[in-house]
Amino acid sequence: QVQLVESGGGLVQAGGSLRLSCAVSGNIFSFDAMGWFRQAPGLGREHVAKISGSGVTTYADSVKGRFTVSRDNERNTLYLQLNDLKPDDTAMYYCTTFKGLRTDYWGQGTQVTVSS
Repeated sequence: QVQLVESGGGLVQAGGSLRLSCAVSGNIFSFDAMGWFRQAPGLGREHVAKISGSGVTTYADSVKGRFTVSRDNERNTLYLQLNDLKPDDTAMYYCTTFKGLRTDYWGQGTQVTVSS
């Protein structure tokens, strides 16, 4: 059973930065891709960023130029660097794996709160 454990969330002022981590139990190479979603209170889950096995990255328009997704294959860890944070970025952030184009395994989430 694959387990994903996120960490690194917290409370930060607008304009600040955070780095989220997602530790994966299992070989990170076994997944077609990995990514991050977020969900704000009362809203649906929103795709944030994705990185393929070959390192190709995609981002939601709302975070382009501010967030960076990366992976450390030796440590089986996925990262999301969040810069220039805005109050609208406040959400629970989830790490996920992809099988083809569909999400597969999910972590429990880490809360990011941005104060104005």
